Amino acid sequence: MARAQGRAGPPGGPEHMDAALAGRLADTMFALSTPSRVLILGCLLAGPRSVGDITGALGMEQSAVSHQLRVLREHQLVRAERAGRMRLYALYDEHVSVLLEAALRHVDPGRAAPEASHRAGAS
Repeated sequence: MARAQGRAGPPGGPEHMDAALAGRLADTMFALSTPSRVLILGCLLAGPRSVGDITGALGMEQSAVSHQLRVLREHQLVRAERAGRMRLYALYDEHVSVLLEAALRHVDPGRAAPEASHRAGAS
């Protein structure tokens, strides 16, 4: 596809992607391919939560939530923080909330963008 003369493409566009980067991106997208993991990320959009909080909010078994959180941590989509004897899980960074919100708008175009206060790190 030819570019319009005088227009530069977006930085980091397809011409800057190699097979290794494409593989990493595909691996991240794979981590998002399970509804339970997407539900967990959606729960974490509102802020850090314990496994118990996530379990209660989503009605999932504790072992299933823990397993899915491990997968999300391995793919740098969530991070764990110690709060005393408890672990709190949060979105890894702002990029994860932007990715999730963009994907939501893609599948539901009429969806309004959430308020900035619900984004990771805006607490």
